[in-house]
Amino acid sequence: MSENVIKTKSFGFALKIVQSYKFLCNDRKEFVLSKQLLRSGTAIGALVREAEQAESKLDFIHKLAIAQKEANESDYWLEILFQSGYLEEIQFKSIKSDIVEINKILASIIISTK
Repeated sequence: MSENVIKTKSFGFALKIVQSYKFLCNDRKEFVLSKQLLRSGTAIGALVREAEQAESKLDFIHKLAIAQKEANESDYWLEILFQSGYLEEIQFKSIKSDIVEINKILASIIISTK
């Protein structure tokens, strides 16, 4: 069941990141930092999907651990974009709460799988 939750949440997060990327590029004319966020934010869900086809328990854990690293990186880019004034507080808080939850879920799945 946890894998389905993380699959759904990481996909929803990726969609929010794509929307944020569009906003940042079109409205704020910010292209460099937002591209980093787009890459790391969408990678989480892709890695979760890859983990579904893992060849072993270790491979599964490894793929989710990489997803967790991408989530941490996404959190970093969100902080940078917020602190530098590209994201408004309401946008930031919405996405921030999602990434915090995703990180907790990934950590829980990794720990319980070990």
